[in-house]
Amino acid sequence: MNIKQNLYHACLKFVNNRLQTIEATIAEIQESLQSETKSSAGDKHETGRAMLQLEREKAGNQLAEIIKVKEALTKINTEQTSQHVGLGSVVYTTNAHYFIAISAGELHINSETFYAISPNTPIGKLLIGKTVGDAVTFRNIAFKIDNII
Repeated sequence: MNIKQNLYHACLKFVNNRLQTIEATIAEIQESLQSETKSSAGDKHETGRAMLQLEREKAGNQLAEIIKVKEALTKINTEQTSQHVGLGSVVYTTNAHYFIAISAGELHINSETFYAISPNTPIGKLLIGKTVGDAVTFRNIAFKIDNII
């Protein structure tokens, strides 16, 4: 596997772990809601159900968001290379290395550190469309693009 495929699979693993966590949370909330139904009535019961409903709604929103992130990841072609930074690019700079995909944080591949970032992040927006040799300044730190895969 090449570096781009390794980064892609690391991002996919990140998304799938988040997805499993959210689905487990939703299952726990469902279970709690069902056991709340069996408990005694009254204000305390209603408050507990309302809190669980809010938690379920929040988890549902997280689920929808992580599904969108997973869909964005499927748009990446790990075989494709480009002269310009775009979705799926591995960008080597004098400061750090980036994988333009999803916001998955720091990834370690073959003893190198990469930052998986979304093209919508501030640094992602700065890098999109740039080519090798272009200079970029982010938070008063200037760096140059050395390579794009």
